[in-house]
This record gives sequence, structure tokens and C-alpha cells, in this order.
Amino acid sequence: MSATQTQKEGSEAGWGSLEALGLSQRELVLAEALQMEYDALSRLKQDKTGTGTGSALPEPGAPSQTGLKTPEPSTPGQNLPTSSEDLLLDLSGPDSSPNQPGGSQFPLPLPPRPAPPAGVFMKETPYILDSPELRKFSGSGSGDSVGPGLGFLSKGSSLPDDVPPAVPPRHPLPLPSGSELPLLPPRPSTRDVNLFHPGGDQLKVTSAELNYDLINDSLARLNEGRPAPPARCANGDQSGKPVSRSKTLPPQVPPRTYTPAAKSNKNQRRVSADPVRLGSRTNGFGYELFQVSEERDEEVAAFCHMLDVLRSAYPSSNRSRNAGFVWSPSVGHDELHQALGVAVKVTVACEAFREPLTFTCDGSSTVDLLIYQTLCYTQDQLDHLDVDDYLLKVCGHEEFLSNSQTLAGLEFVQQCLKFDWDIRLFLTKRSAVNTKLARTKEDDDTPSSMNHCILLQERPIKQTVTREALTLLLDTFHNEAESFLLSEVELLLHVERLVQSVKALCNSLAAVETPDVTAALNQLPACPCRLQPKVLKDASVLSLRENRESVVEKLTAAILDLVELYCSTFNANFHTAAQSRSCTAPVQEAGLVTNVLSFNVYAAHRVPITWATSYEGFFLSCSLTHGGAELCAPQHTSKQAVSKYLFHLVVWDQRVCFPVEITQLPRESQLTVTLYASPLPPPGGAEEKGKQRRSTEPLGWVTMPLFNFRHVLTCGRKLLGLWPSTPGRSGNARTSSPNFSQPDSVILQVDFPTSSFEVIFSTPPPADFCPQYEFSRLDTISQIQLQDVLQKKAFHWLTADDKRLLWEKKAFCQSESAALPLVLASAPCWQWACLPEIYALLRQWACLGYLDALGLLHASFPDQELRRTAVQWMDSISDPELLDFLPQLVQALKYECYLDSSLVRFLLRRAIGDIRIAHYLFWLLKDNLQDSQFSARYQHLLAALLCCVGRALRDEFDRQCWLVSILTQVAQKVRDATPSSRQSVLRESLDEMKQFFLVNSCCRLPLNPALFVSGINIQSCSFFNSNAVPLKLSFQNLDPRGDNINVIFKSGDDLRQDMLTLQMIRIMNKIWIQEGLDMRMVIFKCFSTGRGRGMVEMIPHSDTLRKIQVEHGVTGSFKDRTLADWLQKHNPTDEQYDKAVENFIYSCAGCCVATYILGICDRHNDNIMLKTSGHMFHIDFGKFLGHAQMFGNIKRDRAPFVFTSDMAYVINGGDKPSSRFHEFVDLCCEAYNLIRKHTHLFLNLLGLMLSCGIPELSDLDDLKYVYDALRPHESEADATTYFTRLIESSLGSVATKLNFFIHNLAQMKFASSEDRPALSFAPRIHTVRSDGVIKNLYICRHIRSANKGYAFVVKVERDAQQEVQLVQRTFEEFQELHSKLRLVFPSSKLPSFPSRFVIGRSRSEATADRRKDELNGYVWHLIHAALEVAQCDLVYTFFHPLSRDERTAGGSSKPAEVLWSPAAGTELGEVKLSISYKNDKLFIMVIHIRGLQPLQDGTDPDPYVKLYLLPDPQKTGKRKTKAARRTCNPTYNEMLVYDRIPRGDLDQRVIHLRVLSDGSFWENTLLGETFISLTRLVPGQHWVDWHRLDRTGSDSTH
Repeated sequence: MSATQTQKEGSEAGWGSLEALGLSQRELVLAEALQMEYDALSRLKQDKTGTGTGSALPEPGAPSQTGLKTPEPSTPGQNLPTSSEDLLLDLSGPDSSPNQPGGSQFPLPLPPRPAPPAGVFMKETPYILDSPELRKFSGSGSGDSVGPGLGFLSKGSSLPDDVPPAVPPRHPLPLPSGSELPLLPPRPSTRDVNLFHPGGDQLKVTSAELNYDLINDSLARLNEGRPAPPARCANGDQSGKPVSRSKTLPPQVPPRTYTPAAKSNKNQRRVSADPVRLGSRTNGFGYELFQVSEERDEEVAAFCHMLDVLRSAYPSSNRSRNAGFVWSPSVGHDELHQALGVAVKVTVACEAFREPLTFTCDGSSTVDLLIYQTLCYTQDQLDHLDVDDYLLKVCGHEEFLSNSQTLAGLEFVQQCLKFDWDIRLFLTKRSAVNTKLARTKEDDDTPSSMNHCILLQERPIKQTVTREALTLLLDTFHNEAESFLLSEVELLLHVERLVQSVKALCNSLAAVETPDVTAALNQLPACPCRLQPKVLKDASVLSLRENRESVVEKLTAAILDLVELYCSTFNANFHTAAQSRSCTAPVQEAGLVTNVLSFNVYAAHRVPITWATSYEGFFLSCSLTHGGAELCAPQHTSKQAVSKYLFHLVVWDQRVCFPVEITQLPRESQLTVTLYASPLPPPGGAEEKGKQRRSTEPLGWVTMPLFNFRHVLTCGRKLLGLWPSTPGRSGNARTSSPNFSQPDSVILQVDFPTSSFEVIFSTPPPADFCPQYEFSRLDTISQIQLQDVLQKKAFHWLTADDKRLLWEKKAFCQSESAALPLVLASAPCWQWACLPEIYALLRQWACLGYLDALGLLHASFPDQELRRTAVQWMDSISDPELLDFLPQLVQALKYECYLDSSLVRFLLRRAIGDIRIAHYLFWLLKDNLQDSQFSARYQHLLAALLCCVGRALRDEFDRQCWLVSILTQVAQKVRDATPSSRQSVLRESLDEMKQFFLVNSCCRLPLNPALFVSGINIQSCSFFNSNAVPLKLSFQNLDPRGDNINVIFKSGDDLRQDMLTLQMIRIMNKIWIQEGLDMRMVIFKCFSTGRGRGMVEMIPHSDTLRKIQVEHGVTGSFKDRTLADWLQKHNPTDEQYDKAVENFIYSCAGCCVATYILGICDRHNDNIMLKTSGHMFHIDFGKFLGHAQMFGNIKRDRAPFVFTSDMAYVINGGDKPSSRFHEFVDLCCEAYNLIRKHTHLFLNLLGLMLSCGIPELSDLDDLKYVYDALRPHESEADATTYFTRLIESSLGSVATKLNFFIHNLAQMKFASSEDRPALSFAPRIHTVRSDGVIKNLYICRHIRSANKGYAFVVKVERDAQQEVQLVQRTFEEFQELHSKLRLVFPSSKLPSFPSRFVIGRSRSEATADRRKDELNGYVWHLIHAALEVAQCDLVYTFFHPLSRDERTAGGSSKPAEVLWSPAAGTELGEVKLSISYKNDKLFIMVIHIRGLQPLQDGTDPDPYVKLYLLPDPQKTGKRKTKAARRTCNPTYNEMLVYDRIPRGDLDQRVIHLRVLSDGSFWENTLLGETFISLTRLVPGQHWVDWHRLDRTGSDSTH
């Protein structure tokens, strides 16, 4: 590459880095011209004074001179330091000479400055060195001589490694043609930077864009390897380092003490941390920008201190909280009864013996007992053995069992018992366990910081300009200021240049123009870059130097104030003053300050130019809120238009005053400012314009706390970045942080009053007395009213009257612990004077359980003391239980007012002690980084977590992030590929995973920290044919005793909704188990690893309902036997099949209840799966809370939940209702009522997630869906009746099956050629290799089958088998074989199949005889066809013996339909009733009837129940239910009520119950009756029992 090309590229890079400061190309050229003019003026000034006598540039080739002392220039009234050390440390003094190696024609001493940004236009290559021994190579043009014996490097000498890169001079002097400096690299030819080249100087960054990353990176690259200048110390050790001056940058900006004459105290104060040494200079310029840490923010610094204290409480030496490995999770105490008393079969492997040992233990046995039993087989001497030295590990998982835990208390054991899995464990010594994840002493000694731990995140906390970039702009401003002061002619040109430099400075400082800057610029005449009316009209007043000095002084003071404001607002890495502890200001209690709250709104900065052309009438609406509730009416500013000063801004300069005293402000009060504007009217009629003018649109908003984290009232000038308004997100929480994450956000300038004292809000103590009364002491009406309010379960729907009643009667509600959130939400105010009463109530209230305490973490309860108490109540939760609610707690962090809180400490404390919690907390925090409003908070919290967990776990998280990144790229490539090439693209893309595992030998999966993988089995990986094309991945297990780990990786789908839905189902399942009801639910893991990506656990041995149904053809969704046949195929024995049906009944009931409560929609047959063990479960929860999939204007999900006839067929054992169906309905209703008891829990959990960003859970309407589904205001009986009707509605819905059928048709286009067709009745595939070659096939006879048809017995002869096998197949099964063969082979290779259509009865024996002959011909041609057909897997699977064939050979067969007979000992059936009495009302619920007899014609009746309450002289006691259709086992769940029944009359009352069949023409048939005496009924209790039906109606009381 030529030198010219290199120089051109460097030039372009230089323009790019400088343009990133926000300067346009024209402004950059002008700035360079201004610098040259400034240099010329400086030289002219020195020529006039006769002080510049520097040495000339040496001739090329002349030897370097040493020992020469260059005379120092003297400026009037100025003495500059002479030593080389002083020059390096001095930060003051004008730079008026060009920077040339070897000297300059106009020597003037220059202090060293930091190197300019990387890529700055290079004209020379002198090296700027800071080390004392290399200062002889300093290329300053200052004229300072080198010491004796020092000189330039000789030719061929190499420069040290720490020499910084070369920087260009501002104004190089030309050398003679062909000449070259002897000891410096040659200079490439350059272009003139003072000329603008349209072709070469293309605009790269617009002036409105602030790319701080480019600026900072360019400067960082240029300064790499350069040693930092030593920091000066004044008054002790100062924080930070002073900025060194680059020799190529202009001098520094004048401080406020520009002139020696003191103007005011304000202008005399200096910005630097220690005095800049000015010597005897009277007109010196000086300032310093001090480097500070990221924790310069007081709140962040206090947060880091809290982390230090928190970490010190859990040292690495505490092994109980620093195990270094993952513990196997346990279940809650209420869930233990499920496995207690159950025989548990455990297999324990150990390296000490060859074969594993098998034990049969009780569920109550502890792990250490199992270890001891194992050691008895491996050790001869047990006296000196300590059981605690050993651990049991789960085979296939990197998790260990706690020795003190019972087997029944382990989640792993309970999962194995549920699915009949083998419990396989491995015994190992504790010393041999891998504890690499443990924290170390080095981790303990490392101070908490927000810096190094933030590197795992996707972006820095804030993008700010660096001190080097700001120094560049400040020096440029000083050049223009001095040029303006020295100007004698062309004053307007110098004004233009000065204003341009000010504009560049303000643009880099968030494009803010403060009123002080505006007022100073108004003293200058108008210029092209700033046209506005308020300017100096008479420019002649600036001809006096004193007036110009006054302008520069005010402008300098305004700019430095702006720098201070910028540093205090943004998280910059520098400050205008060293950090030091200020003296403590006087304090005044906020509860005693009676001043009203007021502040001044100046302007909105960085207003987009599009707003100026699209809107008018900009105004602000200011409101005070506490927990989302307004404290007073909003206040509005006047309407203003967009103005053009240096930038576009809207100026109000108006005071806003609230009618609220400071003493009335709650501690967590927030100020919300919303910017509104009216759209400009369209070019239409006057009426349309007037209508358009009346409407206003919110453009942005910002919320800030009035009291900071130290509870001090805010004061002073604030810059607040506005968040863009997004309509339709009312349920989302609003951050209390300004929007500085978006570089183009509008910034609002607000000035709060300042005072000589701090207004602090101190926490008052609780009141001494708080009344408490029994609820029964209330009058009846008040009790009813209060009960109705408490039944609402959540405070979201409390009316003003409800709140008034609750707060008035709060002393009577304390016995109901769950009512505390409702009572506190009704508190009329939270000001300082009201808090003692609230805190006393909080202290006296019964301690809430952790489930109820969740309701106090909502955004409506911001009070710090209240939230601290709620977290304290939650401290009793165990680590495994905490995982169930971790997503909600992470969301609750948004509702904390400050960075540090009790909830943050609670989560960090738990994460320190448990790797599993730390693992999931990391991914939850990382996922929430995508929330732009709260990203800064979550970045700090994630950094805090990484500080706490130690380096080893940080490295592990880094590996997991890398793994997810690779998988995301792979998924994207597969999704973008054509369907035919996806498999090959997948395998090629997964090669990168091999490289990952070469670098990292192993990695834990984000799905579960106990899943430890060491590689990936690419051949076993595939993908699913859905829109997002999820990947099916098979990882190699690090544990050789474990199977491969199969997971699904999704990219393109938001899995947060799936996570939330599965979490709710998991909590429902735990509630059922705690109540002794195991619904056999399949709970699988799903975890989001970022927006639009995540992992899902794969459930083995399961298929979708679509795959099961299409085995019977595309119309299989309309057939009833599909599921029963599939279960029969995989469970051939009676015992296995009955167990599978039982699992199906329970799991199906649980799915019906869960999907209805959560409103899960888009339920097609690919979203429902069935395990071979009979467990049914749902997947893919993309639609929930009633947001149904639409087909045009029609809801696809028309039924309350999915419950179809093929599911009922499995439950009933046939197509008629049986008593098993009663069990199913009872399970559904019982499970539904159990969840209803915990309505407040689910409302709290979902309410905390309103701000998580899930589109279908964003406001109270979504929450209201769950409230309406749970119906908490209804009784259990009413809820039972309600859900029974839902079951009937779902079962009778045709839309569900039609939806399944449409989905089957839609999925046909995704059918893969690699998918082999399978036979619906064959559980597995058989081949010629596994079974042997079929020699002959012959259909010997036909037999009557259980479904009244005929089956054909086929004799199968095989090679190498002497015995003949007999298999039984129906004609329909032969037809299925032929249809599946046609999918694989062309019809020309297959024999013709007999027609299925016959004339006459298709099930006659004659038809069977004819078909036997036709099928014999078919199988003969089939077995003699081409080998690829005759020996294909379909043929050999078809003729492989099934379990039913063996039963046929044995002379017995299991009927396909099991008709459940009535209970033993009953003739006419039984009826189940629930009878209760309360408040003079008799409630009779008719639940079920079983065992009714068919009618005389053999058909099933249409039964209904009629009741009479005897004696009934008035004939008013008749009640009846609706009629069930065509069943002998009806279910009603209907409540029949009798009013005004005195309690004393119960013993004399008798229920006459009659069961009749609803016939035509009012001819009803009596099916049975009974008389039930109420003498056994106890008022207030439910009497539930079966009652026998008799023909004569004898009394039944059993």
C-alpha cells in the first residue's frame, strides 16, 4: 500500500472520529481554519512584543545539537515554569506555536497534553513521550532544550515499546523539496485540511448523532500503551488523576477567574481540585477534569458499600453457604405426604464395586442412612468412617443430595415415582466432588465494583463523552475565546467562530443550552449559526477589550456550569472537581416544612426537527403520585412553540407550583412530567382544522423521585431525559430514572429551589396504640358488607366506598391475614404524620405467610418500611420454594424506589448461598436488560450479582452466554434456509459447537444448572417444522452414567409467556399435592435466555395428538378410538392399560382446569401431547388470558377448554358414559375449587408481572380474566355447578374437532420425506433383520371380533422358525397397511387391494368369507412382490405378533370397549347427593347417578331428578334438574334450594327423590326413587353420600 493511500485512509478515519463529536464537515473545516488563524495571531503578537526569538528549524542532514539552552519567551505579566517536570505537570498557559520536531521558528513553552483521538489527520509523526528518560525526543515546538549529553536517537535505533502513537501538529512548516528529517520516519504526502473536498470528505455522521463510542474508542486506541501522567496531590490523597495536555491540542479554556479583577464570589471560585500553578501569571487560564470511578454517583457508591458488607457476612470459608456444586432441590413440607410410607426402590452405584446395589427403602428414610447402608457393602471397618464425608449424586445430573434430607422430600425422587423411573444414584467422596464454582479468598478480597462485572452485559450503563474528547472541545473554545479577545479587525468572523466552538461544546454535552449560555451569547451580535432576535444590536460596544472580556467571562462561567451539570447528570468518568466529603449541611425534617412544592421548568432540549414541522402548542403536564395514585390535580404550563437557538428547543421558563405542602408529601412521592403537543392541522377545511387543533398527543414523559436514596428532598438544576410515550400500556410500571440510554431523547431542564439546609424525610416510629377487635363484634350488615369487599381478593378493583369501609373497619379485619394488602391499599394517605398509625397496624397484624407477603411488593405499595416488612416475612421461604416465585421477585425490583432495597439484599443473600438460585437469577436479570426503561437498574443489579458469586461462576455464565449466542446464529441460519436444505445447514452450522467444546471442555445448560454437557451429537440433531423452526438438540452428557440430554432451542419466539404459564401450572400442581390431590401433571422446564430465544425441556416417550390422530387418516380427529387405541398399543397388558387410563383421567382433568383458569388458547392438536404412560400435557403457550387466535372474525377457540369425545372415550372405556366419568368430573371440580381458595395468590403473581413486557399481560383487563375465571365470590357448590356446565359445553363442541382437522390439513405441507409412515396399532417398528424373512402368508379363517365385526387369522411362516405364528388383523387394518404402502411405493409395484364397498350387510359372514379369499390373493402377491416392497418395514411390522394375538391363541381376548357395570349390590342404581343447611335454607346438590337400567327397548334413558320436600301440603316443594341425554350414568352437579325452612323442622322433613326418563308426549318413565330423612343432617355441615334407588321407594339413609 502506498504512502498516499495510507495517508488518505488515516485522513478519513480522522474526519470520522472528529465528526463523531457531533460536528458537521463544514464545522470541522472551519475549526481547522480558526486554529490556523489563531496561530498566526499569536505569532503576530509575539513579533510585536519582540519576545519570540526561538531557534530555526535545522537543515536536513545536520547533526543534532545538544547542550543548547533555548531562550524562554516572556509574556508580559507571566512567568512560566522552566523545568521539564513542571512542563509535564502544568495544565495552564496558552499554546501559540506550531508543534514541530526539533524546534520552531516561534518557540513558546507548551505543557504536554493528552493524545488526540485515534485517526486524527496525520501530517507529522513525532513521538510524544512522558517518561523522563525519553523526554529528549519530545517533539514540542516549545523551544525547551534538552539536557547535556542528551540528543536524538541515532539511525537504526529502535524506540521503546511504550512509545505512544504519533500525533500531528496543528500547523507544520513546509520543508524543502526532497528534504527529510534525519532521525524521523518519512512523512507521507497529504491533502490540505483547510479545503473541503466533496468527493473525499463525505459526511459520515450527522451533527444530530452523538456516537460517543467512536470518540472514546478512537482516543483509547491512540493512547494505548501511553503511561498515565502522575496525579498531583493537594490536601492529601486526591481521588482521580488530572488530565495531561496534548501538545497538538489548543490551550485550555479560561476559568472563571479570567481577569485579575474580582467580579464576584461566584466567578472567583476555581473548578480544579487543587490550585493550578500559575506562577506570576495574572491572566492565567486553568482548569482540571479529574478522572473518577464509575461509582462516583453517591447512590452507586453506597450500593457498592452495601455489597461489601453483605459479602463479608458470607466468606468463602463458610462451606455451608459456599459448597461449589449444585444441590438437588427438595419439596415443601406440605408435599411430603405424597411419598411418605411408599416403598422406594433405589439403585446406588460406586466405583468400589462392579455391580450397582439395589435397596428398597421407605420414603421417610434419610440420605445419610442410605449412604451408611451402601458403605456397609464397601467397607469392612465402619467405626472410623464419617457419613458426612460422602455424598450421593444423581446419575446423569450434576446435582447432589443433602445428607439430612429424606428421600420423600426430594423433588427428583418424587418425579421418578410419578413416572415410574428408576432412581439411580452414585456414591462419591465429598473430597472428590468438583467444587470449581465455589468462591475463593481472592473473591472475598476483591472490592465490589460496577465496572469489571458489567462486561458480561450487552452494552455499558451509559454512553458519555470521555474527558479526552471534552478536553479537545474545551481547548478549541479557549482558542476562539482568546482569538476573540485579541481581535482588532473582522470582529463578526471571530464571533461566528466563537459561537461555533460553543455550539460544538454544547452539542457534546447532550445538546443542552442552559439559560446562562443563552444570556452570554445574547451579548454577541447575530451570526449565521445562531439567528434570533435577542442579540446585541450594536456590535461597536465589543470594540473595547473590557467588554469582550466581560462576555468571555460570562460565557466561560456558563460553560463550566454546564460541564458540572453534565457530570452530575450523566455517569461520566470525569468530574470538574475532586471528590471530597463536603461539610454536613443543616437538616430539617420534611414533616415540619410547610412550604408548598414548586420548581421552575426552563426548556425541553434536543427537540427533533420533525416535531417543529408536525406539532404546535407544546406544554407540560406535571403530576405528583405515590404508588400510582395522584396526590393532587395535575399542573400545566403554557403552550409554546419550538424555538431555534443553538439547537431546537421549547422554552417555557415558567414556575410550577403544586397546592401541596412538603409536609404532606409521602417519602416515595414521584414527580411525573408529560410533554403534550397538538398536531398541526392538515390542509383541509376550517372545521377539520379546528377539530384537529383541539386534540393533543403525549410525546414523552419522565418520572423522578422527590426524595433521593438518602431521603433528602431534591434541589438544584436537573436534566431529565424523556421517555417516548407508548399508548395502550397502562399496566406497565414507569421507571423513576430519566431516559439517557437513547442518544436522541428529549431532555427537560428543571430547576428546584435550593436552600442552606437539607430537607430530610426520617422514618417515624409506630404509634403506641392500635385498636384490634373481633370480627364478630361488628353488626350483621357491616359483616356482610365487609365480607363482600374482602371477597374481591385483590386491591385492583376496590372502589372508593370499598376503601373507605376497609379503612374504617380495619381494626376488625386483623384476624384475616390475607386482608392486609386490601387494608393498606385503602389507607387515605402516606404522609409523614400518617405513618405512625400505619406502622403500628403493620406491627400488630398477624405475620403473613410468604405467599400473602407477595401482594405487598406491588407497585401500589412503594413505602420502604412496608416493603422491608414484607421481605422480612418472606425470609422463611426455602430456596427451592423461592425458585417458584423468582420471576415475580425480579419484576418487583422495578417497583423499588432506589437501587438498594431489602428485596435486593434478600435476593443477593440467597444467590450467594445457592448456585441454583444464582443461576436462574442471572438469566432473569439478563433477560430484563432488554427493558429499556429499567435497563440501567438491572445492569447494576446484574453487576452486583456477578460481584457476589465469584469469578468461577462468572466464567461459567460467560460460557453459557457464548453457547446461547452460537445456538442463536445456528437457529437463524436454519430458519433462513430453504426447507429442503435445512438439515444440511443445521449440521454444517453445528460444527461451530465442536469448536466451542474444544475451547470449553464442558458447560452447564441455561435450562438447568445440573445439566452438564461436554459436546453435541450432531447426527441426532434435527428441527421442527413450525414457523419458528425450533432446533432439537442432543448434547453429550458429561456424566457417563447418564443419557444424552435432549433439549429444544427456540429462536424467534418469546418464551417468557411460556415460562409464566408453566410457572402457574407448576404452582397449581403444588397446591393440589399439598391438599392430597395428585393430578399427575407433567411439568417440564422452559427458560428464556433473551428476547426471542430460549430452551425447552423435551419430554421423552410422548407424541402430539395430531400425530396420534393422523395414524387413522387426516380425518382421525373426528374418530373416537384414536387415543384409546394408541394407549392400548403402548400398554398391551390389562394392568398397564388400566394404569395408563388412570393417569389419563387425572392429567386430563388437571389440564382442563389449568387451561381454563389461565385462558390458554390456540389449542390445536399439535399443542397437546400424550405420553405412552397416559399422562396428557399441553405445550406452546403463545396465547393465553383469553387472547384467542382469530380466523377472520371468528375465534378459533370456541370451547372453554379442550375436552373432546376421543378423550371421553378413554375415560368411559367406550362411547357411553360410565362411572369413570363421574370420577373425572369430581376431579375437575375439586381441583377447580382448590385453586379458587388461592385466588389472591395467582392475582398477586400475575399482577407483579404486569410490567414484564408480555403483550397479552399488560393491563388490568388481562388480570380481570383470571379473576372472572376463578369466580372467588361464589360458593363451592355454585362453582362446581359452573365447571360441570363447562365440561358439558367443551365435550359438545364441534368447533374443537373442526379446528383439529383444519390444522391437520395445514400441516400436510410440512410433511417431511424422512418421516416414515407408521401403523396406528403397532407400538414399534419391526424389520426383516429383527424378525426373520417371511416365507409364506396364508389367511386360514375369520373370527368374530369384540366390535361385532370379523377379524382374519393369518398364518405366518418364517425362515429358521419351525413354529407357525398366528396373527389377527381386521379388514380395516389391512386397508391401513395398503394406504401406508402407497405413501412409500408407486401403485405399479403394489398388488391391487379388494374393494371395501359391498352390497348388503358389510359385517355378514358371507362378506367375511369373500374378503378372506380376496385378502389371500393380496398377501400372496404382496409377499412375492419386489424385495423392496415385500421386505419393507411396514410389511414386517404389520405381521409381527401383538399382545392381542397371544391372547387369541390362549383363548381369551380383551374387549375393545369396557362397559362399566353398576356397582355391586344395586339393581336400579344409586344417586349421589350433597345436602347442607344454612341460614334457614336447605341446599340439595344432585351430583351423579350410576347404574341406571336401560329402557325396555334396550336404549339408554334420558334421566332427570325430581325432588319433593315432605310434608308438602301446599304442593310447593317440587324441584327438578335438567335431563341428561342417552346415559345410564348421568352427571348433574345442580343445586336445588328450599327457602324459609326453620331449623326446628329439619327432623320432621323427608326428601322424596324420583329419577325419571324424559319421554316424548309427556310420557316419563320412572327409573327409581328413594326417601331420605333429614334427621342425620347437621346444620352448617355438608352431608355427601350415595343413596340407593328402589322401585318401591323405601327409606334410604346410608
